[in-house]
This record gives sequence, structure tokens and C-alpha cells, in this order.
Amino acid sequence: MEYYHSRYSSGTKKRRSPLTRILLYSLFILIIAGIIAGYQLYKVILKPNTWVKDTDVTSVYIPTGSSYEDLKSILYEKGTVINRISFEWLAKKKNLANNIHPGRYLVSEGMNNDELINLLMSGEQASVKLVFNNIRTKREFAERIAGQIEPDSAEIINLLNDSSYIKIFGFKPEIILTLFIPNTYEVYWNISAKDFMDRMYTEYNKFWNADRRQKAEHVGLEPSEVSILASIVEKETSKDDEKPAIAAVYLNRMKYTWRLQADPTIIFAWGDFSIRRVLNIHKRIDSPYNTYVYYGLPPGPICIPSIASIDAVLNRDDNSYLFFCAKEDFSGYHVFAKTNAQHNINANKYREALDERNIKK
Repeated sequence: MEYYHSRYSSGTKKRRSPLTRILLYSLFILIIAGIIAGYQLYKVILKPNTWVKDTDVTSVYIPTGSSYEDLKSILYEKGTVINRISFEWLAKKKNLANNIHPGRYLVSEGMNNDELINLLMSGEQASVKLVFNNIRTKREFAERIAGQIEPDSAEIINLLNDSSYIKIFGFKPEIILTLFIPNTYEVYWNISAKDFMDRMYTEYNKFWNADRRQKAEHVGLEPSEVSILASIVEKETSKDDEKPAIAAVYLNRMKYTWRLQADPTIIFAWGDFSIRRVLNIHKRIDSPYNTYVYYGLPPGPICIPSIASIDAVLNRDDNSYLFFCAKEDFSGYHVFAKTNAQHNINANKYREALDERNIKK
């Protein structure tokens, strides 16, 4: 009987106590809650939450003095942030509102909230490639620059016209455009107008090294005068390979104290850049830029010359030409002459070509 009772007792399934069941149930609930909380945390912090239209990266520009509300408007108007609630929750936790830095930031497709907020709080903005060329006037220059950095055109042009300010750099308002050397420069988008001017002055001094200054002295011109003459060369031809020859013609005229008689200066004086044919009536304008009337260089550049045009003046051809005229084939190149008689023959050919194309002005 004892043996039978022992086998029967060992085969009986033990029941868990009520306390054990409660503990197991509670543990199960905690695991489920942990999974849910983890997923919610994932959605808030690690789930991709940025959208970029058409490309993988977009530029977000945060103006100087922007508030947290301004920042949200910038992001939301671009549609960059997908889930605003999760973004704002984490932004509050990380104190983004008190850590806003102006500038240009590159936001990639699929960034999570943590990555985006860390980027905006870091101040590690991306630079912009500032480019300018083929510019005639200060207003055009100011507008071109303002289209690429934060300062507006009015702020830039005010500095260009401020004689007491630009005197710091050794310039006058009439020649201030000779400060700028066309190129591609990396700057931060939120650079101030004055810091931009400082940067351009630094680049100017790099460009006008000892070698270039020595060459300028050899042709008897100051660097700003080289740029003024180069601006005329720039508007006479787009062909870099013939710029040294054209520069030599003007330097030869200056050597003999002739008037430059440069058509591009007449066009600049009129301010009508659609003129294709300079007529005698155009040459009567009363302007210091009228090189048919006034001797020497005009008071300022008629454009911001390219590096090729500046170097063409510094490395002008060793020729004795005093005249040149556009070729009648409209190739963009010119024919050169030493005498007025030969020049008249060349000029008549070009006038006939203009007439055939009915180009009257």
C-alpha cells in the first residue's frame, strides 16, 4: 500500500499558487508594455522621419535670429519632417529651442529625429559655392551675391557705395568692382556682408601676388587700372586666345597718348546693353566713360573682368597694332591693323556684313 501511494503521489501535477500566477501575469504584461514602449521610442528617435523631394539631399536655410517657431515653419513648409508630433517631442527633450544655429544644413532622405535634431543643434552647416562672373554694374553684382548668401542686395550695395568704409581696403566707389576676382569661393551662407567684403579683400591680395604686381608695374598701371583696361578687353572679345592682342592695341594707344575709342565704354555710358552697333550718335554722349571724347582709362571698370582678361593685360602681345575690327564672318574673332587705311578696309567689310544681316543698332 505504501508503494502504491508513493507512485500515485509522484504523478500528481502541482498547482501554482495564486501569488505565482499573479507574478507571471504581471511579468507578461511588463514584457508587452516594454515592447510597446520600445516601439514607440523607436518611432520617436530612430524611425526615419525626413522626406526630400526628387533628390536624396535638400538644403535647409536657417536665417540669423530664427526662433524655434521659425525653424519649425521652415521644416514644415518644405515638408521635410513627416511626423511632427514625434519630432517636437524629442526636440523638447533635447532642448532644441535653445540651441538654434543659423546657416545652411544638408538634410538627407530618411534621417531620424535624433539625427536631424543633432544636426541642427551642432551648428555644423554646409558651405555654399559662391560664383560670380559676367557682371557689369554694382547693382547687378549685389543682386548676384545676395542670391547666394544671406545678406540682401541693399546691404551689399550700401557697402559698395560707402566711401568711408571701402577706404579701409584702399578703394573708391568708382573702382570698387576691381576688388572682386571672378571665381568660385566656398563660404558659409550666413556670412555677413562685411565678412564677405573681408574675404574678397583676402582673395584680392592672394590674386595680386608679387608676380602680377611686378607685371602691372612693367606696363605702367596700378592693379585697379589693369582691371579697368581688362574690363574693356573682356567686352571686346570672348576669345581668350586673342585677348592679349587686343590688350596690346589699347596699351599701344595709351603709349602714343591716343584716345582709347573703345565701343564697349560707349555702351556702358548709355547703359543700354542691347546695343550691337555703335553709331556716331552714340559717341556724342557726355560721359567720362566716353573714350571717344576723353583720354585715358575711364574712371572705373565697365564690368568685372575675368582672370583671363586681367592676365591678358599683364601678358599682352608684343605687337605694334593700333586698330582692330570684328571679322565679317561673325566668328567672334578680330582682324588687326597698323594703319588707319587698312583698318578702314576691315571696318567696311564688317559694316557691309552688318547691313546684310540688317543689324542697324
